[in-house]
Amino acid sequence: MFERIVERIKDLFYDMLKSRAFVLILVFCVLSAGLVNRIFYLQIVKGQDYLDNYKLRIMKTRSISGTRGNIYDRNGNLLAYNELAYSVTIEDNIASGDSKNKILNGILEKVMEIVEAHGDSIISDFGIILNSQGNYEFNQSSDTQKLRFIADIYGCKTIDELTEKQKNVTADDIIKYLCTDKTYGYGLNLKKHDKAYILKMVNMRYAISLNSYQKYIPSTLAYDVSDETVSAIMENLDQLDGVNIAEDSLRRYTDSQYFASIIGYTGKISQEEYDALDKDVKKNYSLTDIVGKAGLEQTLEQQLQGVKGETKVYVDSVGKVIETVSTKDPKAGNDVYLTIDKDLQETTYHLIEEKLAAILLSKIQNVMNYDPTTASNASQLIIPIDDVYYAFIGNEIINMSHFSAEDAQPVEQQVYAAFTQRKEVVIQEVLQNLKDPNSAAYKDLSKEMQAYMNYISTDLLTTNEGILNKDVIDTSDDTYIAWATDESINLNTYLNYAISKNWVNTSKLENYVSNGKYSDSKEVYQGILSYLEDYLKSDSNFDKLLYKYLIKSGGISGSQICAIVYEQGVLPMDEAAYNSLVSGGNAFSWVTGKIQSLEITPGQLALEPCTGSAVVSDVNTGEVLACVSYPGYDSNRLANTMDSKYYNQLVTGLSRPFYNNATQERTAPGSTFKMVSSVAGLTEGVIKGSTIINCAGIFDKVEPNPKCWVYPDAHGGLNVVNALEVSCNSFFYEVGYDLGLDENGEYSSDLGVKRIKKYAEEFGLGETTGIEIPESSPQISDTASVPTAIGQGTNNYTVSQLNRYVATVANKGTVYKLSLLDKVTDIDGNVVKEYEPEVVNTMDDVSTNTWNLVHQGMEDMVSSSSTFVGIGNLSMAGKTGTAQQSDTHPDHALFVGYAPTDSPEVAVAVRIANGYSSSYTAEIGRDIMRYRFKTADVDELVKGAAAELGSAVHGD
Repeated sequence: MFERIVERIKDLFYDMLKSRAFVLILVFCVLSAGLVNRIFYLQIVKGQDYLDNYKLRIMKTRSISGTRGNIYDRNGNLLAYNELAYSVTIEDNIASGDSKNKILNGILEKVMEIVEAHGDSIISDFGIILNSQGNYEFNQSSDTQKLRFIADIYGCKTIDELTEKQKNVTADDIIKYLCTDKTYGYGLNLKKHDKAYILKMVNMRYAISLNSYQKYIPSTLAYDVSDETVSAIMENLDQLDGVNIAEDSLRRYTDSQYFASIIGYTGKISQEEYDALDKDVKKNYSLTDIVGKAGLEQTLEQQLQGVKGETKVYVDSVGKVIETVSTKDPKAGNDVYLTIDKDLQETTYHLIEEKLAAILLSKIQNVMNYDPTTASNASQLIIPIDDVYYAFIGNEIINMSHFSAEDAQPVEQQVYAAFTQRKEVVIQEVLQNLKDPNSAAYKDLSKEMQAYMNYISTDLLTTNEGILNKDVIDTSDDTYIAWATDESINLNTYLNYAISKNWVNTSKLENYVSNGKYSDSKEVYQGILSYLEDYLKSDSNFDKLLYKYLIKSGGISGSQICAIVYEQGVLPMDEAAYNSLVSGGNAFSWVTGKIQSLEITPGQLALEPCTGSAVVSDVNTGEVLACVSYPGYDSNRLANTMDSKYYNQLVTGLSRPFYNNATQERTAPGSTFKMVSSVAGLTEGVIKGSTIINCAGIFDKVEPNPKCWVYPDAHGGLNVVNALEVSCNSFFYEVGYDLGLDENGEYSSDLGVKRIKKYAEEFGLGETTGIEIPESSPQISDTASVPTAIGQGTNNYTVSQLNRYVATVANKGTVYKLSLLDKVTDIDGNVVKEYEPEVVNTMDDVSTNTWNLVHQGMEDMVSSSSTFVGIGNLSMAGKTGTAQQSDTHPDHALFVGYAPTDSPEVAVAVRIANGYSSSYTAEIGRDIMRYRFKTADVDELVKGAAAELGSAVHGD
């Protein structure tokens, strides 16, 4: 039986061997075994190795920016160029997941430690900074810019997509959102780390997030790092996944403070700038590109920007480049040559600064708590020394937030102790005043308490926070007038009335009012009080007010303020001077000495005067030889990656360094306008060269009777040449009056204004000059022909516009477009474009005799003035002017002129806002011409210290 079974099995086995199925099964088993073996090898034996080195080849194209063109002055001196530097970059190679934030933050923290250990800084171009009190603050200069930044944070294409809550977020809210949001947050612990650390990390994380949609593009973490930083990063690359060192082309500016207002700076293109590009141009840009942000860098963007190249690469699944396929080299941008003379520009800047310092020194007096309303006129105003001491805090020459720092120095600690004690008292006094409906009316408060109440109502609640909605406030309302004009009620009354009139935006008080817009008036007012109590504790502007009145009261001394200048390193430590100040030494002598030596500059102090401007041009071409705005700024700190803190200082600085005083600041022209009136009167026939008009010191043909500047004296009988020479107001009052006489001898101010306007427009004063940087529109007076004729009325012009006007006087009627541009060349030096003089208008209706009379009057003004004694064989013509701002602010000072008189070549216009006397601007104009025509060496004119002042002349 057993044998039969065995035999059957053998037969089956034999049949199976002969079967095709067996062959298939055998093959299947062999293949399966091989497959299992391979899978085991790949997943088990080599699994980790393949996981670590797995590559998914994806073709990508990287753009390579072309080198930006250089900018030169007319003589080939380099003003803007590119410099090779090293940057620390990162490619976000971290796979998404719960641990990504932890891993990436660890890498960034290590990078930050390395960079800062070697004296370099990580990027700081985020839209939030730490203010002087160490609190987060938006650094945008306008509400629109701030809302655009907020929209970018929340991923909104337009501002309109923001919710009302998002529009009202604070800087703290933004930081909290970015650090802690469950979906988009960076996983940063706000309680564990200080604000400075958090802000640096947010700067880096936000920069990385901007490239999150294209991982293979690296994000820059630190620009222009030292060789030591480069070495340290390279040594630690094994711990810094995705981090690398890249070569960058960084924009640099030579002597930038002199040229910043003309050339501007570069920076990363914004969403608005990108969206505003024409369709054809937009294809050449991406949101990571560096573009011109201001000045000629912005105006000439298309000329200076090179043509991009490209590199085609393969990247793996996490964005690492694994192979370069091809490269197309970029093309450099064109070079631009300006009409500016570098040496003349710098000399003019120094002349203005030294003159400003001299004016300040002549006006600073060692008195406290000065009342400017006691001055008999604007020329008699002084600068009390407590204003000077406060300027060190008010314009942030010293950093008040450091007074409370752990490493604060002895005097800083003393000042902070006095401040904190006083602050607690003041806040309680302010709140008590606000809580009491029967507290004193505003006009009956002390000057100090008035300052606090005005700050709260105007600056804090209205301008800064928008709790009082200025768009709905009825300024004709009796209660509003009682508060704002009559000062006959207290702030408690005004705010409660504002609540009843729905002038209060309760959405701004959502953390202090439980039911929002449905709350009753008492709850809303209590919400305002609670809000103020919290806000004032950390409000740096309120703190500045406190310091101001502590200085005025003697609670903080001038010696202490000056000593802190050394403690904070604003000036190099001088042990003897420091110890003297600590011991209560003479702070008045110290501070005036530092102004004299320009160790402390007018721009830093931001007192009146602190700004000035001058434009010098070729009268026969319109080429601008110098265009100076004082104070300037360091555009190197804004180019490439913006120093946000420095930018904020410029925006908020009281001397307005970002504001181009030469092309954007407008004031009345004062007596410099009298050449317009002369030409109008002579051409219209209301006067002749021989016409004598008597100046009695007062003009009685209109009411109220305007006075001549020599009143109670008088000039007597004058012709037009004499009138220009001595700048007689009464003569030109008569001209303005006579221009308003109709054919029946009836006076019409409108007719006079119309006739004056005609000639002002012919001089080019009705439009901008064509200069290639932003320029404010001029305003020809449209009211009262009598004051209009002496440059008052509503006349308002920039220095650039006054320069073109006096150049037109000099060349006898040809109005040129002002231009800063000479030529454009390619990288090989071939001329791409040459800028030719452009005539805007010719005054063909003005006779040669009229021009000769006007020229003679301007020449006599110079030759009869002691200001111009000693100009050697240089012949000049000119006209001074003053423009009154108010009784409590010094007059604006102006001068226009040209040289040489026999064949005019160069025109100059100078203004010092709040400069007291036009003789000071005449001195600057004189010295500009002396330098330009080489009748004096630069060392003779620029001393590196406050200039000498001639005798002040007032009222011209």
